[in-house]
This record gives sequence, structure tokens and C-alpha cells, in this order.
Amino acid sequence: MAVQFSLNGRETEFDGAGDMPLLWYLRDYAALTGTKFGCGIAACGACTVHVDGKAVRACVTPISSVADKVVTTIEGLATDGQLHPVQQAWIEEDVPQCGYCQAGQIMAAADLLARDGNPDDGSIAGITNLCRCGTYPRIRRAIKRAAGLLAASKHA
Repeated sequence: MAVQFSLNGRETEFDGAGDMPLLWYLRDYAALTGTKFGCGIAACGACTVHVDGKAVRACVTPISSVADKVVTTIEGLATDGQLHPVQQAWIEEDVPQCGYCQAGQIMAAADLLARDGNPDDGSIAGITNLCRCGTYPRIRRAIKRAAGLLAASKHA
């Protein structure tokens, strides 16, 4: 049975194995390679995407579980040619070093800010995505900057 879902704003259908991880669909079938494979056991977060607005680890999410849902990847986070405030803050704070984990970090941060518009350091530390380069201080600054950008956009 085909799995139908929205992917970055487009209606999508997949007629393959329902137990295939969403990550492999995104990379191999949809050619959306921003979502990375890191560990394959949902520990590192490099594969973080949003399903119905919530951060999930695509490496352990069967594609059948996204039927009739909205999937957003790093490629779909910007809207109408405008970077998401988290993406903008990431650039302004010069967060990436190697960059491998950054798409997952950004998706996790966007999820956090959707739930908590003014997160403290403890809330930010609750993001369990790993960064081998250790850019955590820059990640924390970028999340706080993005919170400010989001707040300012609500008042504009």
C-alpha cells in the first residue's frame, strides 16, 4: 500500500517497503541529502527532521509512520526564499565547523523554539543532538539569537 504524505509542501507518494527508514527515502528517492546519516540508532540527531512540526530522528522512523502527515526537512525549512530565523542565526553566529550535524541541529533548534520562544540554557541543553566539533557555545548563542529574531518578527 502506498504511503502518501506532504514533503516540504508537496504531496508525495511512496509505493515501496513501509518499514524503510524515512531517512533513506529522503536521501535515496527524494534526493534531499541535507538530512544526514550519523549513527542509525537515533542517538546523534544528524537525521533530525520534522513530522507534523515535531523533531524526529529519520533513521529510525519507518516511512509508513508518516502516512497523511507533514514532513519538513532542512531543505523545506526556509519559506518564500526567506531563511528560517534559526538558519539566519546559525549564519550570524558562524556555528558550523565541519557542518555534518548542522542540518539536524537546526531542525532540533527550530522545534525547541516552536515550543519555547525564550529557552534558557537548561532547555537548550535538552537538545540531544551531538556535535563532534563541539560548537555547543555557538549553537547556544544562535538559538538565543533566533529566539530574538522570532520575537521581533511577531512584533513587526
